[in-house]
Amino acid sequence: MTTAQTSAGSLIREWRTRRRMSQLDLAMEAEISQRHLSFVESGRAAPSREMVLHLAEQLEIPLRQRNQLLLAAGFAPSFSERPLTDTTLAPALAAVESVLKGHEPFPALAVDRYWNLISANAAIGPFLADVAEPSLLQPPVNVLRLSLHPNGIAPRIVNLAEWRAHLLERLKHQNDAAGDPVLVELERELRTYPSGLKGARPVRVEPNGIVHPLRLAHGDQVLSFISTITVFGTPLDVTLSELAIESFFPADEQTRAVLVRLAKERAEAN
Repeated sequence: MTTAQTSAGSLIREWRTRRRMSQLDLAMEAEISQRHLSFVESGRAAPSREMVLHLAEQLEIPLRQRNQLLLAAGFAPSFSERPLTDTTLAPALAAVESVLKGHEPFPALAVDRYWNLISANAAIGPFLADVAEPSLLQPPVNVLRLSLHPNGIAPRIVNLAEWRAHLLERLKHQNDAAGDPVLVELERELRTYPSGLKGARPVRVEPNGIVHPLRLAHGDQVLSFISTITVFGTPLDVTLSELAIESFFPADEQTRAVLVRLAKERAEAN
């Protein structure tokens, strides 16, 4: 019994626990015997490369962590990890830019696994207005930190308590899924920022609402947005699998009109 084999079994058990699955649950999903899974987790049986990948698929382990699991089992990683500047990623990044550009006149941005800004379209301007701390806009720009920092966008978020809770829940869900120590530290930092609850009225859930909007003060108006997340459907590269595009849509006609007007002004200025 080697350390690598024991470590691989421990990692599988850790991910199974993280997914709140019993040994029987995972064994049934993977179509293997519970006895064999128990032997793998305890290190009494060495899983094959195919079994490691099969169990990782059932556990929905991110590609980066699948590579770590393979290494722990004594195998070479299966998934490449290229820098964004690698020419082989150019078609995928061009697709990202097409999505961002095509979403105008509405804001959209692309982020990496740490929520650092990769790219954004020209309509992102209303989000960046009146940021009091210039360092928050220095690369790499962390969009969660920029959003919730008291000298960032937070003072202009009308429903800060609601939006903060939404972002922290998303980050917590990501941490539950990936267990990345950098993200764990980011979550810890963000939770120290003002909650927006002091003196705030209780959040009223609209009876006919469909989502919680982001409500952002812009001059003497309030812009209201809903958002969607887009990821690559079948990535085989670690870096690509961790890219996400967040697209913001106007939640009301006033917001739509303001964004269209701002886009027209940008076009005329150019």
